[in-house]
Amino acid sequence: RMLTRTPSVVAQVFLLLSIVLVIAIAVIQINQQQVLSPGLKYGIVLDAGSSRTTVYVYEWPAEKENNTGVVSQTFKCNVKGPGISSYGSSPGALAKPLDDCLNKVKERIPVHLHKNTSVYLGATAGMRLLRLQNESAANEVLASIQSYFRAQPFEFRGAQIITGPEEGVYGWITANYLMGNFLERNLWRTWVHPYKKETMGALDLGGASTQISFIPEDPEEHLNSTLQVKLYGYNYNVYTHSYQCYGRDEAEKRLLALLLQKSKTSASVDNPCYPQNYNTALPMKDFFGSLCTQSLRPANYYPNQLVNFHGTGDPGLCQEMVSLLFNLTACRDREDCPFNGIHQPKVKGNFVAFSGFYYTINALNLSGQFSLDDFNSSTWFFCSQSWAQLQFMLPKFEEIYARSYCFSANFIYYLLVHGYNFSAETWPQIHFQKEVGNSSIAWSLGYMLSLTNMIPAEGKLIQLPLKPSLFAGLLVFLTATALLCLLFLIYLCVVSHQRKDVPRVEHVFIPE
Repeated sequence: RMLTRTPSVVAQVFLLLSIVLVIAIAVIQINQQQVLSPGLKYGIVLDAGSSRTTVYVYEWPAEKENNTGVVSQTFKCNVKGPGISSYGSSPGALAKPLDDCLNKVKERIPVHLHKNTSVYLGATAGMRLLRLQNESAANEVLASIQSYFRAQPFEFRGAQIITGPEEGVYGWITANYLMGNFLERNLWRTWVHPYKKETMGALDLGGASTQISFIPEDPEEHLNSTLQVKLYGYNYNVYTHSYQCYGRDEAEKRLLALLLQKSKTSASVDNPCYPQNYNTALPMKDFFGSLCTQSLRPANYYPNQLVNFHGTGDPGLCQEMVSLLFNLTACRDREDCPFNGIHQPKVKGNFVAFSGFYYTINALNLSGQFSLDDFNSSTWFFCSQSWAQLQFMLPKFEEIYARSYCFSANFIYYLLVHGYNFSAETWPQIHFQKEVGNSSIAWSLGYMLSLTNMIPAEGKLIQLPLKPSLFAGLLVFLTATALLCLLFLIYLCVVSHQRKDVPRVEHVFIPE
């Protein structure tokens, strides 16, 4: 009996092992298909703003997620000098400052991938203004960029002036992409669409324009003023508006023009937004040379004539002057029309405010989220400082920015509260932020994401843990082993039954 039990136990163990191994190998072979990624792809975006050009390098896996690349920023370089719109009279001078950044970019991207790396240049409000002012100068600037990039090893996909709404929507895409509102990794480290995640609104303040973009409470109601965006297989209806001449630099030029207009003499013009005891002499062309101030230009306009500005550091008067930059009467108290006669749905949800918004808030020694009262008291305190005191208060002191932060803070207050209708209740929903992780919040990443929809994904190469021949051989061997064990166990069962029956029969027929 002991002898028959041992082979039975061995056979059962072998049968179980064979079944477990067959299942395990099959599961591993199906689930652990190792995807050999075709590697990384790279893209370069030049954000040609009104005050400067920034070069961004993005990378993403060559296989894609629902037709949109999973993109991350790997390098950023600020091109020395002013924005490209300043080169209207000397487009040839653009090459040298671009070279410094492009040489660094070449080191960041593997040489063998240079010719397959696309370069896009998007120019914003500075170039939009130049094109309105002098179309041939704008075309010459773009042509000089085209010829510069033809001599580079990358695949140049064109220099274009993007529209205000495009800039707004691309900024909105960037902010939400970086906040994980389109994609997130699940427990299995794969990318999925987040369940019921709300998107954020985006507030962008550039040098020449400012943009607001968000999904309104009822997008159906505002179909005429929303743009449809498709990302990762989902559609979004985004309200967006770009206000030309309401960028930080252009708004300040309008303020200086107004101050001169109201002043009795150009020998010394008081500026309540400049710090106390700050004095500067600016040529008229610095503020009247722009399309945004053309209507304020005096009859006796001499581009090189100097105007002396004297800072008085008066927060109350500064705010009063800034309010004149906004036409709040064009709407005639219509609720869905905050300023300049522009239709805007009621602001809803959380917002991220970046670029110029962030830099001004940072100068006021504020960060992230805070109340409207905190913002107002910080602004008032900052605007009351003298020029000498400011030099000790700012983390980074540069005259051209330092003198203007008080104006910027008041401008931001007016734009957000009286322009976009944020209130003391909704103000804390604004997050002032420069970047998420290592990626800058700027329209360029959204631009790249939209453009990767057009970049064909490369096929995945699937590598199985076991070679197909070995996998088939193992399956046949283990299945055969399992069958043999099963047959052997059946045989043992039959034999054991016969043995039990024999003694009982004998017992019945034994005579007494």
